[in-house]
Amino acid sequence: MHRIASIPARINIIGEHTDYAGGLSFAFAAPQRLTLKARAISEGFEGESTIVSLWKEAKGWPAQLTVTSEIPIGAGMSSSAALCLAIVLCINKDIEAFQACQEAQRIEHVVLGTECGLLDQIAMMFSKPNHATLIDFSTNTTTQHPLPESHVFKLIDSGIHRTLGEMDYRTSVDEQTKNIHVQEENQRVKEAIRASPNQLGLLLNAAHESLRTIGVSIEEIDQQVMVLQNTPGVLGARMMGGGFGGMILVLVEHEGILPQTAVVHPSEAGFVQEFR
Repeated sequence: MHRIASIPARINIIGEHTDYAGGLSFAFAAPQRLTLKARAISEGFEGESTIVSLWKEAKGWPAQLTVTSEIPIGAGMSSSAALCLAIVLCINKDIEAFQACQEAQRIEHVVLGTECGLLDQIAMMFSKPNHATLIDFSTNTTTQHPLPESHVFKLIDSGIHRTLGEMDYRTSVDEQTKNIHVQEENQRVKEAIRASPNQLGLLLNAAHESLRTIGVSIEEIDQQVMVLQNTPGVLGARMMGGGFGGMILVLVEHEGILPQTAVVHPSEAGFVQEFR
């Protein structure tokens, strides 16, 4: 038996650090993908040690495991969530999508030590081409919304990569500040769904400032974001992902702005194929 799982990276338009607080996010699957090839063998496990540990934790069968990935590590695009989902899908190809998200979250907690919410996994499993996914973490439900062609997103690599498992970002500030962030970020998500490009740009800028107040941004990122926000043709920019580095999401007037950087379009959700 031979199974191949393909999982996209995650781009979160807005709604950061809300998933574990029962809030809202508005995300889509990125074109970059991680691929896991799992080939059954008679006994034992072959592959990189972390991958084997995750596979064993998910009760995988004896297999040769090979991963290739276009998703940068530590860049806020959720390479670890993609890997965990790929493992879960390869082990049980018929698992229901949300159950796969929960199991991927569980093995990431246990093996990688990252106390992540469910944003990454749900965005990866419920994405739809040319759409963004509204995720309500109070009910773990999703709604698809067409993403207008006028919303032109690009990703800028800050060059600062980090490991979230080494950082306790939930306790960096007091509870009141975090609660205010979640409430205001939820409102920004609601406004983003039908926002014009100019309005959405302002929401992105406000979201970054809010992330700064809860202590998950750093000065080097803030400086890069500020430069981008003040670049002609840029409508808005913010740090994306858990924090402390990674990618900067930029909304631009048209594809010709920041010409060295490609536009990112919503991709298809994660899937698994079986070969005999």
